[in-house]
Amino acid sequence: MATPGNTVWLLLTIFILEITLIAMKLILVLGRWFYIIPILIFGIFHLTNSQELAELAPGGAPVVYITGICLILAGISMIIEKLDKLATVLLGIMLLLFIIPHIQMMSDNPNEMANILKNIAMAGGAF
Repeated sequence: MATPGNTVWLLLTIFILEITLIAMKLILVLGRWFYIIPILIFGIFHLTNSQELAELAPGGAPVVYITGICLILAGISMIIEKLDKLATVLLGIMLLLFIIPHIQMMSDNPNEMANILKNIAMAGGAF
C-alpha cells in the first residue's frame, strides 16, 4: 500500500530523473557546439595567419589554405547536418595525418607532444 511518504519519494525521484534527462540533452547539444566552434576558428586562423603557419607546415601556404578550407567546410557541414558523418570522418583522418609532421618536429621541439595529443583528442571527437 502506498503511503504519503512513499508517494513523495516516488514523485521526487521522477522529477530528478526528468531534470537529469533534460540536463543530459543540453550537455549533448552544447558539446556539439564546443567542438564545432573551435574547428571553425582553427579554419579561419589558417586562412588569416597563412604566412606564419606556412613556415611550419610541410607544403607551405597551399597546404595551410587547403587545411583551413577543409576545417571550415567540416564545421559548416556539422552545423547544417548535411554530409556531417562523412565530413567528421574525413576531418578525423586529416587530424591524425597531421600527427606525422609533429612527430618529425619533436627532435627540435619536445613540446610537440602537446600538439600530437591535441590532434589525437580532436580526431577522437570527430570520429
